[in-house]
Amino acid sequence: MGSEASGGAAAIDLLRSAAPFLPDADLLLTPGTGLVLVDLVNGFCTVGAGNLAPVTPNKQIEKMVEESTRLAKVFCQRNWPVFAFLDTHHPDKPEPPFPPHCIIGSGEENFVPALEWLENDPNVTMRRKDCIDGYLASFEKDGSNVFSEWVAKFQIKTVLVVGICTDYCVLDFVSSTLAARNIGRVPPLEDVVIYSEGCATFDLPVEVARSMKGALAHPQVLSH
Repeated sequence: MGSEASGGAAAIDLLRSAAPFLPDADLLLTPGTGLVLVDLVNGFCTVGAGNLAPVTPNKQIEKMVEESTRLAKVFCQRNWPVFAFLDTHHPDKPEPPFPPHCIIGSGEENFVPALEWLENDPNVTMRRKDCIDGYLASFEKDGSNVFSEWVAKFQIKTVLVVGICTDYCVLDFVSSTLAARNIGRVPPLEDVVIYSEGCATFDLPVEVARSMKGALAHPQVLSH
């Protein structure tokens, strides 16, 4: 157990040295910034709320919710734009390889209690998404994109991204948004910033994964 923990810490240190990033403490909020909340819903964040929710209190997820809530309050107090994705699925449309989650009407698809107030805040644009990638989920049948229109409406040059899961929905949204920016699909967007303290992912230790058929271990700290 000790060797696994020390090996994980060494791996994280190696990643940080090989791929340096701007420390969160250096983040400055300026006009022209929009906040994007990714899937701060009960089904991913509230203990015991569903198949993909934590089964016991989780410090990383709790910190993510706390920081995301703090930032949301700052943006709303300043009347700065906020865009919130809410993972929401129909029961007859599975999302393999994941088990059923955030089904419409289950309550899993709704904001965590700390952020329920956002539903009535005029600064907030909400988008229920039925796929991992929020940028793709923002497309309408006519080809327009709700997220791109939000960026254009508020003349957003920087989006600050928080949410869950760091290595799934957050990563996919950021990658697609950067690709769209590079080909001029989200003007006037210039920068996409991930605030790591405001993000989290799930934890599936090796010893637990070995007892689950078809499951792969997912170390929370390293994956984040």
